[in-house]
Order: sequence, then structure tokens, then C-alpha cells
Amino acid sequence: MPKEETLKKSAVASKEASKERYIEAVGRRKTAIARVRITPGKASYEINGRELANYFPVKELQQMILDAALHAKVPVKFSVTARVKGGGQVSQAEAVRHGISRALVMHDGDVRLRIKKLGFLKRDPRAKERRKFGLKKARKAPQWSKR
Repeated sequence: MPKEETLKKSAVASKEASKERYIEAVGRRKTAIARVRITPGKASYEINGRELANYFPVKELQQMILDAALHAKVPVKFSVTARVKGGGQVSQAEAVRHGISRALVMHDGDVRLRIKKLGFLKRDPRAKERRKFGLKKARKAPQWSKR
């Protein structure tokens, strides 16, 4: 019996230690929401259970995500895991970058100024405007004729 109790205690302790190892942050853009976890370790990126190159095949989107860590110039390598929902490819990539930037600032506050200058910490508020009644689109009115 004592061995089982020590095993249970060590399992609980390891779970608590693993909870403290990663830093979690949320990034948003348009309707895309990314929940990002960074863990010190080898530099790897996993998005929705897939590798970065598989999830974002476009090089510009991959570079957009990598920019946050590159410009932060943090000496520690991080393993990044992200869950992304909603939006299109570009807004998902920007949401992941926003989440990574926030997590890096939580890890090291000195990074904040460098990342903030680049605009990675700002939640881009631009979104599609809703359609109003009486109009064809958000602002386009039907053609007006005098007679």
C-alpha cells in the first residue's frame, strides 16, 4: 500500500510541475481565436495537432508566425502548441502570432518594448461591417433615380 500512495503522490506532483512549465495566452484577429501554449524546449510549432508547414502551406503565413519569436530575441527556445478556431488562414496566422507574442511577454517582460513597436501585441480590431436594412451591402445603397 505505501508504494501505491507514493506513486499517486509523485503522479500528482508531476502533473502540478507540468502545469507550471508552460505559459498560455490567447490571440485574436477578426473571428479567429488562438489558444497558444509555449513550453521551454526545442523550437517546434504545432497547430491543431499538425506541423506548422502542414497547417499553413504558404511561406508568408509561416514567416508571420515565426516573426514573433525571431524579433523577441529570447535566448530560450520554445515549443509552441496552438489551438485555432474560426476565421480564414491569414486571420488564424495573425491570431497565433498575437498569442505567441502575449505568451513571450508573460515569460519575459523585457521583450515587451521590442514586440510592441512591431505591433504584435495589438489586437487588430478591423472586422467586416454588418449589413444594414434598406441597403444592398454594409454601405451600398440601391440606385437612386429622381423620376
